[in-house]
Amino acid sequence: MFHPGPFQQIGNFKMSVLIVPLLQIIMFGMGTAMSLKDFVGVIKMPKSVGIGILCQFTIMPFVGFAIAKLFAFPPEIAAGVILIGSSPSGLASNVMSYLAKANVALSVTLTAVATLIAPIMTPLLMKWLAAQYVPIEFWSMMWSIIKIVIIPIIGGLLFNHFFHGKVKWLDDAMPIVSMAGIAIIITIITAAGRDSLLTIGLALIVAAILHNGLGYLLGYILARLFKLPERDCRTVALEVGMQNGGLASGIALEMGKVATVGLAPAVFGPWMNISGGSLASWWRERPTGDEIDEEEPDEQIVGT
Repeated sequence: MFHPGPFQQIGNFKMSVLIVPLLQIIMFGMGTAMSLKDFVGVIKMPKSVGIGILCQFTIMPFVGFAIAKLFAFPPEIAAGVILIGSSPSGLASNVMSYLAKANVALSVTLTAVATLIAPIMTPLLMKWLAAQYVPIEFWSMMWSIIKIVIIPIIGGLLFNHFFHGKVKWLDDAMPIVSMAGIAIIITIITAAGRDSLLTIGLALIVAAILHNGLGYLLGYILARLFKLPERDCRTVALEVGMQNGGLASGIALEMGKVATVGLAPAVFGPWMNISGGSLASWWRERPTGDEIDEEEPDEQIVGT
């Protein structure tokens, strides 16, 4: 924050150029931690999956829109808040579900399905809710998500299918690479948006806490209203409350507004991990008593 120069540009090289390649590496790693069986959960748990996806793409976008209005953020900052709310969940929610002793199989399936439909849902929601703040190009944003997320994840899935267990060093390295990549991305965006952060940083932190907390609460309440098992309710709450901040950052960069639209993902992301870990620990100490048979999660997911 005090000396952002080296994180903005080194010589003629703009550091923001690193964001998309880093995200693609992270998403490839996410793909190596997944398999086609993760999508079988749609058949095994159709009600829980359907409710989880419905909550994911209704609660958070509209809560983000309401918060942007409530705080009267500048247009591009407001669009960033809506963007993080319109993004799918990521691997972090799977880790939190594992720590919380929730339904990990459901969590992984929800993340997989939400990510798969994100190229349609995220641009659609942004066009609907954020177009009043910034120009939204539906097809351009769709391609950005496919390029940043879908193609690398498919590559990771194929790699996992053909080389599972054969490249142990990569399995061990990907969680570390992913964490380092996210840290670098957040640093670059924070440096790029330093001036805006100094003005509205505190308000963004409060917005992050409110957005994230309402996601957990409303996700849990709606899951209960649909009479899902307690374990599934906790899983849905974590999936709804935690978004893929990395993807949102990449979209902001592709929009050419990483220093403004990208600020909300950079601020919201770390807070989601802190709150998610705290909630998972709290739930872990309060077992549900539900008996659900599920396979052990992949080591990559647990280690991420």
